[in-house]
This record gives sequence, structure tokens and C-alpha cells, in this order.
Amino acid sequence: MEQKIRVLVAKPGLDGHDRGAKVIARALRDAGMEVIYTGLRQTPEQIVSAAIQEDVDVVAMSILSGAHNHLFPRVMELLKEKGVDDVLVIGGGVIPDEDIAGLKAAGIAEVFTPGTPTTATIEFIKNNLKRKA
Repeated sequence: MEQKIRVLVAKPGLDGHDRGAKVIARALRDAGMEVIYTGLRQTPEQIVSAAIQEDVDVVAMSILSGAHNHLFPRVMELLKEKGVDDVLVIGGGVIPDEDIAGLKAAGIAEVFTPGTPTTATIEFIKNNLKRKA
């Protein structure tokens, strides 16, 4: 039996809107993935701690506050500091197109903006998953 993909859905920063995160969490769950939702207003440290404790395959961050250029790279820095290099990290939310290249350069595998079908996110995860040895 194939092991379920474990996804941590996180809301970094002071963003208090989680409808999009809940939509993606449900879509991932409906696609057969195991979803852990951190809730609102998580620090990068809390997100990384939860990712390690839950032994997830994917960290999916959702943000609307505009702090993505600081918070997403900080999560990547902390994962690297902890020696976590086998987790796929993706982001989504209201992120200007001109910021996406910088986020990818920081290690975010993909950025999904409003209007992206949930099936695109699901397929991206399945096709780019870094399975633990």
C-alpha cells in the first residue's frame, strides 16, 4: 500500500484570512493526501517546527498579507538550518507576478496565484514530491 502524501498547510504571518487555505486543504484531502492545518498567524519557526514534528512531505503556505517576500524565504532558511532538505515547499495566495522569481530563487518550488485550479496544485505535488529515503 502506497504511503499517503503528508501536507502541512500553513498561514504565515499576521494574515487573518484562511478561506483559500481551507479550500486547498480540502482539495488535497479529497485527492487522498493527509493534511495537517496549522491555523492562522503562524511564525516561520512554528511552521518549520510543525513540519518536522509531523514528518511532512510538503509544506504549502498561503498568504494574502503581502509579507511573502520575507516569510516564505525565512521558512526556507529555517528548514535548511534544521537539515530538512527532503520537503517540497510551495506557496500560494495574492502574490504579484514580479515577486515569484525571487521566491523560487529562495527555494519555493512553485507559487500558485488566485484562479489556479486546485487540480494544478495536486498534480504539481504528485509530480515534484521529494520522497524520504
